[in-house]
Amino acid sequence: MSRRSNKHDPSLSILLDLDGTNIGIGTQYWVKISAWVTEPDEARPHGIRYELTLHDASNRRILGFDNAHAAKRPGGRFVEQPRAYDHLHRGPKDAGVPYTYVSAGKLVGDFWQAVFKALEELGEPL
Repeated sequence: MSRRSNKHDPSLSILLDLDGTNIGIGTQYWVKISAWVTEPDEARPHGIRYELTLHDASNRRILGFDNAHAAKRPGGRFVEQPRAYDHLHRGPKDAGVPYTYVSAGKLVGDFWQAVFKALEELGEPL
């Protein structure tokens, strides 16, 4: 796994520095962050593989942003849609909805904003 910097995204080093991070939040939740540089391809043109997830005490994923697999795009079965690898899961059983990746910094910011919103909806005091 390469950790080389991406000259097109100055915020990439922030995301890569968070790789391997586990953070306890509140009384029963925790965040896991994994991120590394890959060769750009059709699925990950930005050349980054990532998983940013919020879990409960029983290790159930509550929220997640990742690009480990393609998420279905909205549309009918007769409408050809490109596969979206960058996506977010909005709940434990959510198969994922497309997420528009702009930069590593925006990804981290969007993730934390979603974490705080989810915790508020769960009634978790911070």
